[in-house]
Amino acid sequence: MLAAAETFQLHFLDYLAFCSYLLIVCGIGFFAGRKVQGKSEDYFLAGRSLPWYVIGSSFIAANISSEHFIGMVGATYIFGISVAMYEWGNINSFSVLIWLFIPFLLAARVFTIPEFLERRFNITLRQTFAVLSVVANIFAFLAAVLYGGAVAINALFGWPMWFAICALGILTGVWAIYGGLKSVAWMDLFTLFIMVIGGVLVAICGLYMLSGDEHSLVKGWEVMIEANRAKTGVWAQAVSQNAQNMAATDTYNRLSVIQPVTHIVVPWPCFIYGFLASGIWYSALNQFMIQRVFGAKNMYHARMGIVFAGYLKIIMPVIVVLPGLILFAKMPEIMLQPWEEIRPAADKSYIRMLQLVVPIGIRGLFLAALFGAIQSTVNAVLNSTATLVTLDIYKRMINKTASDKRLVSMGVMTSICIIITSILIAMLIAKMKIGLFMYIQNLYSFFAPPFAAVFLLGILFKRINAKGATTAIFAGFIFEIFLKLYLFYMPELFGKATYHIMYSFNNQAFFTWLFCVIVCCSISLMTAPPRPEQVGDELSLNWKKMNIFGELGDKWYKSVILWWGFFAACIIALIITFSQIVFSDL
Repeated sequence: MLAAAETFQLHFLDYLAFCSYLLIVCGIGFFAGRKVQGKSEDYFLAGRSLPWYVIGSSFIAANISSEHFIGMVGATYIFGISVAMYEWGNINSFSVLIWLFIPFLLAARVFTIPEFLERRFNITLRQTFAVLSVVANIFAFLAAVLYGGAVAINALFGWPMWFAICALGILTGVWAIYGGLKSVAWMDLFTLFIMVIGGVLVAICGLYMLSGDEHSLVKGWEVMIEANRAKTGVWAQAVSQNAQNMAATDTYNRLSVIQPVTHIVVPWPCFIYGFLASGIWYSALNQFMIQRVFGAKNMYHARMGIVFAGYLKIIMPVIVVLPGLILFAKMPEIMLQPWEEIRPAADKSYIRMLQLVVPIGIRGLFLAALFGAIQSTVNAVLNSTATLVTLDIYKRMINKTASDKRLVSMGVMTSICIIITSILIAMLIAKMKIGLFMYIQNLYSFFAPPFAAVFLLGILFKRINAKGATTAIFAGFIFEIFLKLYLFYMPELFGKATYHIMYSFNNQAFFTWLFCVIVCCSISLMTAPPRPEQVGDELSLNWKKMNIFGELGDKWYKSVILWWGFFAACIIALIITFSQIVFSDL
């Protein structure tokens, strides 16, 4: 198996490729951020100057991290192609962002999502969201990304985990501290290109490996598909042994994006309702993602940036899903371990693939791609978290008259404290026996639903008020805690079938979201309506004017509608192609 590939040797060309990447990206970061140190709007929002191609690239680069290269590849190794829905399923949340949220977020001229929530609801909601966002950014993003990167470095080069975590935290965070969003966004444009090239090369090498002496991509693809059908041999044994754990079923189709409602990662209904909870929160309410939209030149560039990000999502499974299918075809025996040992072992599957297939001479390019993925996410989360702490906590609660220079200084100091905290938490995660993908997704499903429900209702309906929103937020988190306690202590209370449905974090998120919607609407209708300034046309939808269709492009070939429509058609075609309908008769 891996006996012949335990080490990861680097050639002079590898060092040259990696060092060239560092020099180029550092040069971009320096020149992009050299003029922003004294202006808060420049430091936190890039002076609202970002064009669509930078917004889209940075949006995806911030999204891609060790969670994808390590966690998502590991999840695909276990669950199959259904994990691709975490990329293609973004069609829903991206569409809501393009057509419903961007018009109001940009019209309000705010720096942060908490600031918008205060204008629409109240200060309590602003501060609650700001504090919880900081916590989520540190635990669910920064610490997890540093840990995932350290797993790769440890497995490849044998560095101690603590040293790998510290090195990654320091090296990847420096440009967010130095140049703010402008440095981060322009660096992401180049970094994304390197990530895509490196990821695609790894997938190609993997297919060549499966083809054996034929050295054919087509043959490699055929071998991969046949193995993932899991009809014979150790592949069939691996799937049948774990079908109950994966989806509470006796049979399991690894080549379908459509999975049973009892699937613990991607139950089929989540494509319909998943965006309402986790999707809206991640793409529209998550400050480290939406900050790129706030930095747009105007609404057209913001919308086209997200459309461009959508096209990049179409190709992402080639980088983060295909390697997992290849590894299952090559090494299915990992799935024969006890279930609790499979998930952490699967997180190392991408590293195993690199050891097996990446030839000396292009390993440096892969390392640049992995480092770039970690760097872009760390930079994004660090910059956005510093923005939240500085503007929504420090300026709002401690120093309301702080100058621009003082705010930028506070942002720098906050970034340093946050990266140190994240390094320490990443070291704790390293001691836990848990799959990276499952760890992150469970945290998402806890933080997201209450705020996603309130934010969507606040945009759609002027009658939703602060009392209803605030009650829904706190009631939602209490509901989630009771739900977790039920699943842990009383799994048979409502029957085995109900337990299996509720065990999926996606289903938990939806039921919490639905509960929050009911609470928010009920309390709002039983109390006084919001004040007029809380429901102006820049804060909520005017159903008579339909004030969401401005700035869609001045020429047909620049039309947001045209390019969004083609993006949606591509996603639908992919889902139909990679569904049980196609593969059931193979």
